[in-house]
Amino acid sequence: MPENFEELDYAQTPLGELILRRRRGVASDQDIYEVKLDDAFLMSSLVNASEIALANRCIPKAQGEDIQVAIGGLGLGYTAAAALQHPSVGSVVVIEYLANVIEWHQRGLVPESSSLTSDPRCRLVNADFFALVGNPDLGLDLEQPGRQFDAILVDIDHTPSYRLDDEHGWFYEPEGTQTLCGHLHPGGVFGLWSADFPDSAFVSTLETSFETVTAEVISFPNPLLNIEDNNTIYVATHPRVNDCG
Repeated sequence: MPENFEELDYAQTPLGELILRRRRGVASDQDIYEVKLDDAFLMSSLVNASEIALANRCIPKAQGEDIQVAIGGLGLGYTAAAALQHPSVGSVVVIEYLANVIEWHQRGLVPESSSLTSDPRCRLVNADFFALVGNPDLGLDLEQPGRQFDAILVDIDHTPSYRLDDEHGWFYEPEGTQTLCGHLHPGGVFGLWSADFPDSAFVSTLETSFETVTAEVISFPNPLLNIEDNNTIYVATHPRVNDCG
C-alpha cells in the first residue's frame, strides 16, 4: 500500500463495515485520520471544530469544581480530550458501543489516544449508551449504579432525525429527554452534537425537560467537501427535576 495511505483497522460490526484509515494530506502535509461506516464517512481528524465545541460550550455551564462528565460516543476522541482540558473536570466516563473504537485508542492508533488513556480521570467503557440511559437503576456508570453526572454530552447519531439505528428514536422524544434528566444533577447540562442546522421540533422537546435550551450553529471550513459546513450544538441546562426520571 502506498506510504501516503494506510488502512489501520477493519472490522465487521453490528452497525456495518467499520474502517479506520490514515492518509497524508497533500496540501496540509499532515496525517489525516478518517473513519468510514460502510460507504459513509463518519468523521475525520481534519474536521473536528464542532466535536471540540460540544465540550467547550457545555462544560463551563456545569456547576461545581469537580465536574463529573459522561460522554456518549468516543469516535476519534476530540470531545473527550476537550473536556479533559477543563481544570474543573474531575472525571470523564466515555461510553462507546463499538469495542473496535475503544481498541483504536488503547493501541494508540489515533491522535488523541494518549491524552485519554494516560489521564486517570478518563475511563472508556464498551456499552450501549441508549440502553444505559433507558435503565435509571443501572445508570451510565456500570461501576457505580445510579450515579448522576454534572454534564452529559452525546455525539452518536448524525442528527436527531437521521440516526445510525432507528431504535435510538425514543431518546429524541419527550420520553427520552425526561429519562435523561434522571442521570443529571439538578444543575446539570446536556449537550448534543448534530450534523445539520437546528431542529425546532427537537428544541421544543428539550424544553419539556430543561429550563434553558439553546441551539448554536458551528460554522467551519470543510476541506473534505470544499464547503463552509454547519453543525449544531444543542445545550440544555437545569433539568426539570419534578418531571424527569
